[in-house]
Amino acid sequence: MDGRDVDVVVIGAGQAGLSAGYFLHRAGFAPESGYVLLDGDDGPGGAWRHRWRTLRFDGVHGINDLPGLPLGTPDPTRVAADVVAEYFERYEREFGLPVHRPVRVDAVRDRPDGRLDVVAAPAEGAGGETTWTARALINATGTWTRPFWPHYPGQELFRGRQLHTADYRGPAEFTGKHVLVVGGGTSAVQLLGEISEVARTTWVTRRPPVFREGEFTREEHGRAAVALVEEAVRAGRPPGSVVGVTGLVDTPRVRELRERGVLRRLPMFDRITADGAVWADGRTVDADVILWCTGFRAALDHLAPLRLRAPGGGITMDGTRVVADPRIQLVGYGPSASTIGANRAGRAAVREVRRFLRPAVIG
Repeated sequence: MDGRDVDVVVIGAGQAGLSAGYFLHRAGFAPESGYVLLDGDDGPGGAWRHRWRTLRFDGVHGINDLPGLPLGTPDPTRVAADVVAEYFERYEREFGLPVHRPVRVDAVRDRPDGRLDVVAAPAEGAGGETTWTARALINATGTWTRPFWPHYPGQELFRGRQLHTADYRGPAEFTGKHVLVVGGGTSAVQLLGEISEVARTTWVTRRPPVFREGEFTREEHGRAAVALVEEAVRAGRPPGSVVGVTGLVDTPRVRELRERGVLRRLPMFDRITADGAVWADGRTVDADVILWCTGFRAALDHLAPLRLRAPGGGITMDGTRVVADPRIQLVGYGPSASTIGANRAGRAAVREVRRFLRPAVIG
């Protein structure tokens, strides 16, 4: 087992992690000895690396510039995953951020001396564990690695294919099939639109979808959504989705789907059968595929040894700081789990880290 000693470990190098790395750099923490970023992917881009290849840049919900280096004006027809990966790579290089990848963090544990052991291993399984010892931790692991699969009676009986948004690679594989798309968020609408061009689709949601007319403004609508999620995490409840709070935007693409009849929605089914789904009123729908566009949960299993969860099931937060453990900052969690809040969270987390470490490190 190898070991390394630093002041701050940042887990994750997506938008929130890179933002935190930038502000650590600005605050004077030295790369490698002062701070490191541990990232589970084999290249830059965070969760964007895994988005489906048919998602073009002009179809994304919104990407904020990272601090200190604008994205610019990419070709809107380019694959979004490529645009963001190139931008993040340029960002890491511009500021000399010490990103180690691919590294999978398995656990974060207390030490008798008050520091933290961050136990990591190569994400591809080669080599042994490395333990990074840190005085403070900024967790920026996001949600993409924790897809949420709801459970319905009969789910195990379905003879077709079931997959999640995280598994989606494009519409071509569904050509000529009947796809049951479950979920009321932006991704569900995007995938429904793509698949409907090559297959028959049925859209199912728990609640009637609400489409907001008018332009989405990050200042007005974005801040209001962040405030609602922040209220939950301050109370120790599991955070909802910021994007879920903002609602669906009635774009030209959405209007086209509506005119084609793609957005005719059914309420949630009651159970799944071998051939499809059944409703309490006797309605049945046969399907070849069930696509669960049912969101994600925070990827925090590696923090379980620290016992941070409140009785309400979430982690009680004050801004980015974990109330139960001031050594821990969460960015990309709750109100900062989107491009709306990630940059502000990175700045706030580093401010909290400096305040916590000042007697020992800053002087």
